[in-house]
Amino acid sequence: QVQLVESGGGLVQAGGSLRLSCAASGRTFSGYRMGWSRQAPGKERELVAAIHCSGAYYADSAKGRFTISRDDAKNTLYLQMNSLKPEDTAVYYCAASAQNIMGPYNYWGQGTQVTVSS
Repeated sequence: QVQLVESGGGLVQAGGSLRLSCAASGRTFSGYRMGWSRQAPGKERELVAAIHCSGAYYADSAKGRFTISRDDAKNTLYLQMNSLKPEDTAVYYCAASAQNIMGPYNYWGQGTQVTVSS
């Protein structure tokens, strides 16, 4: 089992940047596929980006603006978000999968709020 704790969310103006972090504890972090999902009010949860040694995945909405990375020595996952838009406003969740970067995701953090003002 792995425990996940996100940080780094907040309020930012459109065009700004934020870096989210996800600290993991428990079983071997490096063995998990890791992802960032988000959920906006009234919308379904969306996988934004995911990463493992085989490569990375980005949703179309994130391509060219977001960068996912991981530091296995620090048991930490990151999401660098640039050129933020109001439609990026959502709760962002860190998640871990034992199977595939596209899921299913077995473990979830509590989420961190990102709000982008216009």
